[in-house]
Amino acid sequence: MSNIDNNLLTAIETNWYGFTVSIIVFGFLYWLARKRVGFGVRVLVGLGLGLVAGIFFQAFELQTQAISTFGSIYVSLIRMLVIPLVFVLVLNSISSLSSLEYLRKIGTKTFAWFLGTTGIASIIGLLVALLFNPGSGIQQEVPEGFTAREIPTFSQVILDLVPSNPFSEAAEGKVVPILIFAIFLAVAILKVGAKKPDAVKPVRDLIESLTQVLHQVVKFVIRLTPYGVFALIAGITARYGWDTLQELGSVILASYTALILHFVLVFGGLVLFVAKVNPIRFFHKIYPTLTVAFTTRSSYATLPVNLEVITKRLHVSPKIASFVAPLGASVNFNGCGGVWPAIVAVFTAQVFGIDLTATDYVTLVLVSIVSSIGVAGVPGPAVISTTVVLTALGLPLEGIAIVAGVEALIDMGRTAVNASGTTVTALLVANSEGEFDREAFNRDDNDDDIVLSAG
Repeated sequence: MSNIDNNLLTAIETNWYGFTVSIIVFGFLYWLARKRVGFGVRVLVGLGLGLVAGIFFQAFELQTQAISTFGSIYVSLIRMLVIPLVFVLVLNSISSLSSLEYLRKIGTKTFAWFLGTTGIASIIGLLVALLFNPGSGIQQEVPEGFTAREIPTFSQVILDLVPSNPFSEAAEGKVVPILIFAIFLAVAILKVGAKKPDAVKPVRDLIESLTQVLHQVVKFVIRLTPYGVFALIAGITARYGWDTLQELGSVILASYTALILHFVLVFGGLVLFVAKVNPIRFFHKIYPTLTVAFTTRSSYATLPVNLEVITKRLHVSPKIASFVAPLGASVNFNGCGGVWPAIVAVFTAQVFGIDLTATDYVTLVLVSIVSSIGVAGVPGPAVISTTVVLTALGLPLEGIAIVAGVEALIDMGRTAVNASGTTVTALLVANSEGEFDREAFNRDDNDDDIVLSAG
């Protein structure tokens, strides 16, 4: 007991200011919730207070372990939902479809949009990198102890995607095998239901009940978002000082320029010209997804929020949302597999004085598209995608190590683009299938009061 007491006293003594600041901010955010301040406003307030707290802690070299712990708790809670959400929602989505032909149709459209936008993201990243020349004039040494990450073989990638023991894979947090297992079960329900509807009715009723219960759990966790955003932003801001930003500022600037261009021009253009809805209204409606993705840096952690946004704020049918959103969290990497590998490839070539040809540029785009599929289910998809691209172009893998110091900062923007790309695809697929309620989308409803308010 003495060791436990000592550890507790040490934690309090070294982190009391972090606990104090957190309690004050949490109390203020709770007070705003009691005053019925909108969910989005409270998230933005949490983000702003996190920036201020992080700058303060970084300036005075104070420990942020206490605040970071609160952020980690929030991320753990939201990740807790990922496996059951993917399994139940994919089951519910596919088993409720009218036929397997309909499944093939929406599946083809979904993958076409995912891969097409990733290719465009790669081209934008390449053009911006050539314009900014992020590696010119930089003299960097490879960090000591750096080891290039091994690229999985094609056969290993396939084996990792195929479920062998769904229970152990669920325990390990492997989303893609669970998604595939759910698809098998859902297709079986469709096949049996076509011949014996009464035989699968109890299963369908159970799936529907589980879906409703999970949605309620999601609401509980989402209500913690303003508090989690504050803690995560404070920890990240305190961790990175100006020295790191100045050294690789050109990489950060080029990356965010490409990400913003892709977000505004590509996503905005698709929403306006294909779905024919107001992109400004669309971007306003998806900002909870952007905020959670930006702060958690995880498409899987953003999945619960994204599902609520797609169905309740965009008014896409749950049938489409429950299929596209889990799939997008697993294979849609516009930021990580499109923009980022292109930026790093050009940066690495410039740092090491290697000239890239037009053929190399074409190879870069094609490999980025293919690798975005191949890294599905592999931890750290951005690192793997970048490794594949650098290897295909014959560039030194040490380039990945050089930009590692700022990757976490860029990953925030990459993940936001990944997650928003999934919302765009869900809208496009739903619009083409008549599963998008345009009138409800265009109404000036108070979206925060639909599901995201903390009443």
